[in-house]
Amino acid sequence: MGRDGLSDDQVRDLLLRTRRIAVVGASDKPGRPSNGVFGFLLARGYHAIPVNPALNGRAVHGAPGVASLEEAGPLDMVDVFRRSEEAGPVVDEAIRLGAKSVWLQLGIWDDAAAERARAAGVAIAMDRCPVIEWGRLGLPGRVPA
Repeated sequence: MGRDGLSDDQVRDLLLRTRRIAVVGASDKPGRPSNGVFGFLLARGYHAIPVNPALNGRAVHGAPGVASLEEAGPLDMVDVFRRSEEAGPVVDEAIRLGAKSVWLQLGIWDDAAAERARAAGVAIAMDRCPVIEWGRLGLPGRVPA
């Protein structure tokens, strides 16, 4: 079990039942981790939406970017590439928009936001990367249809 309280079974279930993911802080720059993770998610069969006001409709791996999380909805998961101190408002927005889960990337923690998410029935992973977890858990090449 990780520091976020999720067991391997919970992480596996989260990754395999999710279909639509908004990636907040996505980048169209190939050297950025958010760009690589976004491409990975698309290659695994997720419907992924890049969310970043700086994208101004530019595509990331062929997917058109949107400026706000609200424009990306409806969502199953919100994957967050923002600093820890900026994660709370994104978590709150994800809760408001009805996301089923929030994923805070490596190095990102907000215990207060995690409590708000859990209280709202929203699963939250913190300090984890779906690419790493996918490989570590030996998940299939694509999300099951």
